[in-house]
Amino acid sequence: MTPEELTTSLQWRYATKVFDTEKKIAPDTWSTLEESMILTPSSFGLQPWKFITITCKKTKQDLLEHSWHQRQVTDCSHMVVLCARDGMNQKDIDKWLDQLAEVRGVSRESLEGYAGMMNGFFGSMDDNQTLAWAKNQVYIALGQLMTSAAVLGIDACPMEGIVPTEYDRILGLENSGFSTTVACAMGYRSSSDKYAELPKVRYSANEILKTVC
Repeated sequence: MTPEELTTSLQWRYATKVFDTEKKIAPDTWSTLEESMILTPSSFGLQPWKFITITCKKTKQDLLEHSWHQRQVTDCSHMVVLCARDGMNQKDIDKWLDQLAEVRGVSRESLEGYAGMMNGFFGSMDDNQTLAWAKNQVYIALGQLMTSAAVLGIDACPMEGIVPTEYDRILGLENSGFSTTVACAMGYRSSSDKYAELPKVRYSANEILKTVC
């Protein structure tokens, strides 16, 4: 992909308001988008998240009432709910370090310095601060998913206008260690969506970009 092609894809994307209910994302394309979520970078590499994909009409309909009745929820091809880990404990850190050692072929003992840094980081925060950290990581995943979708010609609409506790209930997340942070409806825009043709409204580069040398 050239720089020009990337810019074209980002200019093409917008927060889709009306989805074509007849068009569905192909399995191989969806598999690639799932892989993009898996490959999202995260602080310390800890991946404090879970991504739930919903294609079932009934579940989408159940969620609609708790999404300000935004029709994107029911009309999209795939609805993604991005969830944050409620807490990060020693068990989670050890699990990650064990996998890190296995995948990279190093001893667990060689990672003790890294382990100490993580323990110090999380030891300085309470549960609310840890959850806030995890939610920030989830938004990195949302950005990666939306950019990947744009490159593949898939429309998306990020959605914070939801009731997370109701999403948790419907999706069986209560007491799971994860909680709903944000959602993203995905599919293909309807030809009737007037927002698709509106120009983007962005501040100029002079206002928002700065280079320090």
